[in-house]
Amino acid sequence: MPARDLSVFQQRATRRFYLRLLLGAYLGMPGKDVHIIRRNKGRPELDLVQSKGELDFSVARSNGRYLIGISGGATIGVDLELASRRSGKPLALARRYFSKKEIAALSLLDEEQLHHAFMYTWSCKEAIVKASGMGIANQLCRFTVDVNPGNPPSVLDMPDDDHKAWKLAIAEPVPGAIAAVAVRQQKLLLKGFSLS
Repeated sequence: MPARDLSVFQQRATRRFYLRLLLGAYLGMPGKDVHIIRRNKGRPELDLVQSKGELDFSVARSNGRYLIGISGGATIGVDLELASRRSGKPLALARRYFSKKEIAALSLLDEEQLHHAFMYTWSCKEAIVKASGMGIANQLCRFTVDVNPGNPPSVLDMPDDDHKAWKLAIAEPVPGAIAAVAVRQQKLLLKGFSLS
């Protein structure tokens, strides 16, 4: 049954079931025994007694799709967006949420490039914010990512942290989707699979 045919409650329960099942497989225990807690600012994480700090996860959903990122040894953040999604006024949103360097780079693009670069940038920034646990409010403008989807994704500046310590990756889990993955470690090896 397509996700849009399920009630919101059923979708949430289904997502939670698959998340616990997957995390349980990594932890070597039944999914029903996996304990997920919330840090301040609401970031979900595994109970340290179970994970021993060696496993982290992040989730994102968009347009009926659900993305789960799992990392061994590093905090992870993921975001999922539709590349074709249109923001009515991407530069106005960028001026509200992005860094000055990102705004300047985006303002040089034509309209078609701007929409795609905006969604790409948003996805990268949201993945970093999720990994850091800072929460989105007032945080997206505090660091700068490369807004050019043609370049390897990277963090260019982060005054409160070492920007070189962060790694970003972009994937297309389904046609037309942008999945951004952020970890605070030197290497990022991306492996993916689909449950559908």
